[in-house]
Amino acid sequence: MSTPLKDKSTLEEIRSRFDHDVERFSNLETGQQATIDAQLVLELVAKTCARHVHSGGTVLDLGCGAGNFTLRVLQEVGGLNCHLVDLSRPMLERAEDRLRQSNSASVVTHQSDLRTLSFADNSFELILAGAVLHHLRDEEDWRSAFTRFHAWLKPGGRIYVADLCTFDLADVQAVMWQRYADYLVALGGEAYYEKVLAYIDKEDSPRSLPFQLDLLKATGFSHYDVLHRNSVFACYVGVK
Repeated sequence: MSTPLKDKSTLEEIRSRFDHDVERFSNLETGQQATIDAQLVLELVAKTCARHVHSGGTVLDLGCGAGNFTLRVLQEVGGLNCHLVDLSRPMLERAEDRLRQSNSASVVTHQSDLRTLSFADNSFELILAGAVLHHLRDEEDWRSAFTRFHAWLKPGGRIYVADLCTFDLADVQAVMWQRYADYLVALGGEAYYEKVLAYIDKEDSPRSLPFQLDLLKATGFSHYDVLHRNSVFACYVGVK
């Protein structure tokens, strides 16, 4: 990542890119192919959710995109009251349409930057954050977000995060980043690799997995565990 935080994409630039990418994200099987093990992660989260979330519960999907994360959870859990958050209005409209055609109990959309969201304390049994937290910028952004996630969850509620993560050790980061580069080249060739790496450098500001797990503890979460990690992608759960 060579672009300084102050020069990263603006909210409007991020919103515009996703406004024009709805079709690609509207597929549970291929919608997030640049994310290693995306389908496996969705399955692990959904099947774990089915063991602690019951039909009629309330879920908050942050950066919902076209709704893939919540749709996969609904397949395992059944009718949930769904709150969808995204910068992109076209993404929200597609997600809402797909969820209303599934077995959701209700759907409410919020077009918003997650840093300005406000919900009452103890509102949700479940928070999903798929490939969205890497848009947080400085440490205050991260700490503020995790503090509010903890407050919004009901006692015993859980947050599941699946995202791009860095490594704190430079040599490990270099090895894992090369592994991801090889994956992208195999998936779509050099041009695809260059395209993905360019928007990651411009748009994203991910943090390491230890940083995020430490932040869970610092903001009051009682337990956490790592569900999956492969190269520069990780999935973890935090329990209030």
